[in-house]
Amino acid sequence: MSKKLVAYFSATGVTKSAAERLAAASGADIFRIVPETPYTKADLDWTDKSSRSSVEMSDLSSRPGISSTLPNMEQYDTVFIGFPIWWYVAPTIISNFLESYDFSGKTIAVFATSGGSGLGKTIDLLKSICPDAKWKSGKMMNHISDVEMKKWIEEICPNTSNG
Repeated sequence: MSKKLVAYFSATGVTKSAAERLAAASGADIFRIVPETPYTKADLDWTDKSSRSSVEMSDLSSRPGISSTLPNMEQYDTVFIGFPIWWYVAPTIISNFLESYDFSGKTIAVFATSGGSGLGKTIDLLKSICPDAKWKSGKMMNHISDVEMKKWIEEICPNTSNG
């Protein structure tokens, strides 16, 4: 039986809610990617070019620290990775997470939340970090129904259920 993980970063709680729904619907374990230094409201002010998030996203080689590690990544076959879209791509903490583990041969599917943009080139950028993973289609989770979510899970993990 395939073992699934939902790993997610959430700055304001929106992606956390989507991750919890996805984990429940797929029967996956869940892991929160927590920054070493939490983001404040000022850090997240995308209109301020000197805010922490703006500075990080202006340098895609930026790697914000992660406060904890997942000790048993090798047990997972399928990993759903979730995040809010920042500047039309994944926050750089997601790149740090991907670089922290060996995803060779694992199935990866990303999901995201956004105030208005889609996934854009996010998957292509992340694929370059883990080229030996099996990348599947991503999904925006802002307004996804339970039926749509189940259908997407089945596309990623055929012939599996959480029951």
